[in-house]
Amino acid sequence: EVQLVESGGGLVQPGGSLRLSCAASGFTFDDYAMNWVRQAPGKGLEWVSTITWNGGRTFYAASLKGRFTISRDNAKNTLSLRMNSLKSEDTAVYYCAKARGSDDGMDYWGKGTLVTVSS
Repeated sequence: EVQLVESGGGLVQPGGSLRLSCAASGFTFDDYAMNWVRQAPGKGLEWVSTITWNGGRTFYAASLKGRFTISRDNAKNTLSLRMNSLKSEDTAVYYCAKARGSDDGMDYWGKGTLVTVSS
């Protein structure tokens, strides 16, 4: 059974930093690209970032302007997202999602971790 469990969310002040983690199990982690997707209160899903199976390439939403860094540790089956210079508009539930592999879709999602940026 595929499981993705996010952690690391919480309350942070504007300008602060946070690191999210996603523990993956139930599949061969290093066979797949992985993603972070977020959903702000009252809004739809927004793709945040993707990392290829070996971490060799990373992709980010243009709106993030270099503030976020995605990484993975294939030895530990863990995906991470480092978020710096956080803004109130970064407030959202952040989801870890496994790439489907056959196309650009995502087939398994975690339950998410809430990040609240507020003073």
